[in-house]
Amino acid sequence: MSLAARNGEVDVSVLVPAKDEAENLEEFVKQCRDALAPLPYSCEVIIVNDGSEDSTGDVLERLAAGNGFLQVVTHRGQRGIADALRSAADVARGRIFVFYPADLQFLPAEIPRLVEPIQSHEADIVTGAKQGAYDKRFVSGIYNWLCQRLFGVRVTDLNAVKAYRREVMDAVPARPDWHRFMVVIAAADGFRLAERPVTLQPRRAGKSKFGIGRIPVGVLDLVSVWFQLRFGRKPMLFFGLSGGILFALGFLAGVVAIILRFGFGIGLRPLLYLVIVLVLSGIALFGFGFVGEMVAGAREETRSLARAVERLTDHLERGSKL
Repeated sequence: MSLAARNGEVDVSVLVPAKDEAENLEEFVKQCRDALAPLPYSCEVIIVNDGSEDSTGDVLERLAAGNGFLQVVTHRGQRGIADALRSAADVARGRIFVFYPADLQFLPAEIPRLVEPIQSHEADIVTGAKQGAYDKRFVSGIYNWLCQRLFGVRVTDLNAVKAYRREVMDAVPARPDWHRFMVVIAAADGFRLAERPVTLQPRRAGKSKFGIGRIPVGVLDLVSVWFQLRFGRKPMLFFGLSGGILFALGFLAGVVAIILRFGFGIGLRPLLYLVIVLVLSGIALFGFGFVGEMVAGAREETRSLARAVERLTDHLERGSKL
């Protein structure tokens, strides 16, 4: 088999977000053609023009006209990598997806290395472990270390190129920037992980889209993902326990205030305020816990309905083929 035509069957879909990458796209598509054409399974490449302000759109239009394996999706404004991957997945036909950037810092020749463990049924998602020197090694190392400790994943690099089964995409919430946590969310859902080395190349043209301003956003997203994976299905475990502790502390502080007031004639107004704050905070957290339980229950019902619809759709598709 070879590169897939636009109406043919596809095994592997390469999903490529591109923002202002006009100078890299022609070489990227050429390298994809050279790397994927000899493979024994069919491949397609889907490039998402994520609101580019340079000539990326014109370059992609020309490249799509001359390469049958290439599809182009266009966002009118920048929506981020997570949305770009979703848009590409909506039109992709492959059963295996490969996330690859268009900046040529990772060469398409290494795509088969990422796909192989999935093809051989050894893993459901394969991450690329960056090899070589790069500017953000320190920040990336901290991120990977935190993820390994918080989520218990057994891969060393979580934020590089990756290959994954199509169904992994359904496990990741459609939230901005949460593509960074695809591996930990997939691992929490029971998907098997593997890792393969990939060589990081110096950027040939264009500018990096990742600045220092992404660090606080990444930290907050990390906390949010950890909270949802740990307490998303049992919010009362967090809010109820925290509320109970605060309420108990308020009760104890109240007992101390009563003893001081009536036993020793000492009245401490700040202690009274502390009692009020602790008790009201405990009650409020309990309330959040009940609301969270209702939200979690509604989310589980929605997931059950989605699974039922998916089973019904599969059944109807099988019936139409008979």
